[in-house]
Amino acid sequence: MERAPLAGLAALADDARRLLAADAGPGRGRVVLGLAGPPGAGKSTLARGLCAELGALAAYVPLDGFHLSNAQLDRLGLRSRKGSEPSFDVWGYEALLRRLLEGEAHREVYVPDFDRTLDEPVAARHRVPPEARLIVTEGNYLACDLPGWREARARMAQLWYVDAPDAVRDARLMERHVGNGRDHAAARAWVDSNDAPNAELVTASRGRCDRVVPR
Repeated sequence: MERAPLAGLAALADDARRLLAADAGPGRGRVVLGLAGPPGAGKSTLARGLCAELGALAAYVPLDGFHLSNAQLDRLGLRSRKGSEPSFDVWGYEALLRRLLEGEAHREVYVPDFDRTLDEPVAARHRVPPEARLIVTEGNYLACDLPGWREARARMAQLWYVDAPDAVRDARLMERHVGNGRDHAAARAWVDSNDAPNAELVTASRGRCDRVVPR
């Protein structure tokens, strides 16, 4: 599915810059902007768009790099719920945010990602250079009032909720899963049995965000 241009991206980037202007701490350190929202809402597209708009000022840190590996999911009996809240290393994610904010401003920091072709997390695909002052991070569960997620949320200057109509999200998810090798029936079953309950949990966290960004 071809995505429409990101309407209002320049204005959203200006709002993100204001977070930096509001940071009056010693040495004017880094600031984290979080993007939460249900599967298929457009979080990663928006995060990458903001980073492109802001240039060297911003760096992209996706939660998806903290997916547990398939081996760990098998050990925990979570393979059929891959992408659900307990299938992430939330404490590793929170530790990375803390590292970026508290002690690594003078050196490069490498950031993991999730490879949809391999269906596994991969190390060091992204990097946060020393000059980056705004960390743009995105993931489904960033607003959840649950252990680990609360601590990660506390590291964020603001958390925006990225939303899209259910029909739009459904179409995007179907396209994603078919594009990654599932047939139509398997993709439909995965969306209904896994993505849908994940979305319900995320939707319940919407009120803990600072604003809603429709996509």
